[in-house]
Amino acid sequence: MSWVGFKQTMVEYEREERFAGETKYPLKKMIRFALDGITSFSHKPLKIATYVGFFLSFSSFLYLFFVLFQRIFFTSWTVPGWASIVGVNLLFNGIVLMLLGVIGEYIGRIYDESKDRPLYIVSETKGYHNDELVDRRKDYKDVR
Repeated sequence: MSWVGFKQTMVEYEREERFAGETKYPLKKMIRFALDGITSFSHKPLKIATYVGFFLSFSSFLYLFFVLFQRIFFTSWTVPGWASIVGVNLLFNGIVLMLLGVIGEYIGRIYDESKDRPLYIVSETKGYHNDELVDRRKDYKDVR
């Protein structure tokens, strides 16, 4: 229940050995299950894409300066055209990855809002009867 802010605790246990031999669950399904667990409750993969895009753009920009420096002072070491094509390709791919990460973060926030999870859960009320709260919630749902 981490999505609603309840306190969490860890419960340790010792798992006994499997009774019926080895699992028949294939590795591909286990990996898919793990990726679903990572991407369902976190926006970190989207943020990582944004950071990788920033890093790729910045490093390609530095690479282009290095190529320019090498071209000016050490003309015999450079292959004409190759370094500039690679540098510009890295730069634009980094920008595209960065923008995809930003768009992904927006889509992730839209997805979170579409789940319609409460911002908080009231554990105890004072001064209200439970029927009044239910009536107010119903009115609130109708207005939305």
